[in-house]
Amino acid sequence: MEIFVNNKPLNLPELGNIPAALQALGIDSVNGIALAVNDTVVPKAMWGNHQLQPGDKLTLIKATQGG
Repeated sequence: MEIFVNNKPLNLPELGNIPAALQALGIDSVNGIALAVNDTVVPKAMWGNHQLQPGDKLTLIKATQGG
């Protein structure tokens, strides 16, 4: 299944949820991460229940420190 993460294609082996996509991206820690699917923010508490569909567009934002 192909989805897009920050406009880059990502192939998942099968239908999955947000944690499966993050795992495929090699992201182990979700601290400081916000995520939207098809321009709708998905609360972190709902990530495990949100089933991704082929063609979904994920926008992944990581908080960084700086000044």
